[in-house]
Amino acid sequence: MALFLSSTMGIVAQNAMTPYSRYGYGILQDNATSMQRAMGGVGYAMNSGRQINVMNPASYASIDSLTFLFDMGVTATALWSHENDQKGSNFGGGLDYITLQFPITKYMGASLGLLPFSSVGYSFGNEIIHGANAYQGSGGLNQIYAGLSGQFFKSLNVGVNFSYLFGTTVNDVYANTSAGASTLFERVMQVRDWRVQVGVQYSLNIDPQNRLTIGAVYSPKKKLLGTTWGLQYDINSGEAPDTIGYAKTKNGYSLPNCWGGGINYEWDNRLMAEVDFTYQAWKDAKYSAIQDFENPRFDNRWEISAGVQYTPKPRGNYGQRIQYRLGGFYNHDYLLIHNNNVKEFGVSAGVGLPVNGFKTIVNVGLEYRHRQASPQALVKEDYLNITLGVNFNEMWFWKNKIR
Repeated sequence: MALFLSSTMGIVAQNAMTPYSRYGYGILQDNATSMQRAMGGVGYAMNSGRQINVMNPASYASIDSLTFLFDMGVTATALWSHENDQKGSNFGGGLDYITLQFPITKYMGASLGLLPFSSVGYSFGNEIIHGANAYQGSGGLNQIYAGLSGQFFKSLNVGVNFSYLFGTTVNDVYANTSAGASTLFERVMQVRDWRVQVGVQYSLNIDPQNRLTIGAVYSPKKKLLGTTWGLQYDINSGEAPDTIGYAKTKNGYSLPNCWGGGINYEWDNRLMAEVDFTYQAWKDAKYSAIQDFENPRFDNRWEISAGVQYTPKPRGNYGQRIQYRLGGFYNHDYLLIHNNNVKEFGVSAGVGLPVNGFKTIVNVGLEYRHRQASPQALVKEDYLNITLGVNFNEMWFWKNKIR
């Protein structure tokens, strides 16, 4: 498994395709799988035991003691942007995540995987006096995680995720004058650090057909370990670039306290509905300035999301076993650009298609997102994402009896 993860580190989708990703750590991700994205990105209180839920590590203990789960997702994205009288479009996509989950004992479960943490990707320009500037950015941060969860009193699950953050973000500014001179200013941040998340879930069986679960997660604030530096390069001179502002990130960069909570309702293994709330105290996070790049300001990030899944008849014919999903969310992002808050909302829908003869589910989802700043709209963006995930569910630990 370690060899497989290491071979895929470079192909996790990192193309954010938005100028908003120029600021801070880029566009943040929330660890939602393809199934969860079709439900608006919920998951803090979800613990079905048949789908991997990295959003709350407490869920791992709910897996059946004979089951092995493996989930892999990909996304294709179309973007339409609008700023004043200028319009643009872009297309991208790639591998989103790789996760697996397995039981340790009857009351303990574990999970491993590779997930995106943030992404940077943009290319745009503007005119200046006697010339023009061009802006380009790429990269992002990923996380390899290992999680463990235990079940107590048949109702309480407690779990923890340990994540190793790694990756590099690159932000370039090209200053081109009408006289033909061209200078590159480049900011690079390389991260190598650990992060922890704890989670808890409590389930209440109201009666044989009705079940209620509440869940919560917490990640403590921490200094971010890594290195950052800048480069200044006169492209026409042929000289080597000058390195500026080389520094360790420990005292100038940090991640905030992050909380999340949700409530989940299940009826008769047919209907599941959940509402989640996320809060991240980014106002307290550090992100130091570097020469020739403006110092970004952050606002506290919060998000509310809701989703529902309905299965007509879990043990019926093929059409009755299809899982139908619907969801939506509203996100007040952490980015604060020239005193403008970045806000985002979206709706999603999808299906879980069972594979005949197996417990494996193919998850297909369609998601629409709209992003813009406020009170000045700045760049308006509309996204259409098609997500595809395959959740392999195998009974690897079943022992046949010898007769």
